[in-house]
Amino acid sequence: MDFDDLCNRILKSDIKVRFAGICDETGEIRYGGSRKGLKNLLTSEETKRSLLQALARWKLRDELSAKTGKGKYAMAEYEKMKRITVLLDETHLLLVTTDVDANHARIIDEILKLKTRLQ
Repeated sequence: MDFDDLCNRILKSDIKVRFAGICDETGEIRYGGSRKGLKNLLTSEETKRSLLQALARWKLRDELSAKTGKGKYAMAEYEKMKRITVLLDETHLLLVTTDVDANHARIIDEILKLKTRLQ
């Protein structure tokens, strides 16, 4: 499975998934995108800044992993959306955003299953 296929499968997995994209270490989205017909809540520059911060947090998690175990995913809920990040490898981070009322546990489970197929 390639990264574009991964993003497409995540978008198709649940109507509440708004965005599924994969960025590189520069914070640039290289694969995936938004569900058709939805208005983005953030500009592309705001998304890039958010991704750079998420990459930095994943590096910190990795530094602490000897004590905490390796991170699987991170999820944050905001008033207008939920945001899920998953480190795919040393240089690629998956970002998934959903509607607030999405069943994030089920979506995360599906993401982790799809990630396992990538490896």
